[in-house]
Amino acid sequence: MADGILKVGTITTSSGSGTITLGASGETVDMSNGTMTLNSSMKMTPAFEATLTGSAQTINDASYTKINCDTEVYDTDGCYDNSTNYRFTPTTAGKYYVYGKALIDNNAGNMRNVVNVIYKNGSSLTLGAVNFHSSDSNDGEGASAFIATVVDMNGSSDYLELYVYGDTVSGGTSSVDNNERRTAFGAYRLIGV
Repeated sequence: MADGILKVGTITTSSGSGTITLGASGETVDMSNGTMTLNSSMKMTPAFEATLTGSAQTINDASYTKINCDTEVYDTDGCYDNSTNYRFTPTTAGKYYVYGKALIDNNAGNMRNVVNVIYKNGSSLTLGAVNFHSSDSNDGEGASAFIATVVDMNGSSDYLELYVYGDTVSGGTSSVDNNERRTAFGAYRLIGV
């Protein structure tokens, strides 16, 4: 058969069901000149990323605080609440890659440790930490611990949140940085797993 162009509106199997194969083993199917539409099971959505931009968030010493990531970079399905609960409640069941980071700063230079925590349904799921001290005299000014994990979500009531914990030598307050995406929270659904 000679090379040519096949122009059709719909391709179906002869029986109306089953598998259609494009190309043979060792061949490449080039779809760069057109648009491909994926069904919902083939998309890595719902997905979102949000950052803290409104103002630096103050946190109390040695206590867990939810981070109010208030600016959406993207939110494909409207599943992230960036104004009230600051949580991601995906509407599609599956496995999700979730990540978070928060830069905690204490200008006094007496930070002992920083912990970033992803919560699922109100309980700690995973955490990342930076510990500055072997004694109270070895302290830092600030740090950001990046955390990520894969989590099963039921697609109806499960939700995820980002929390931080900062501990200083002298007590008092620290702040979560709101500049240049130094504090961010995001997730997306994995396909094929």
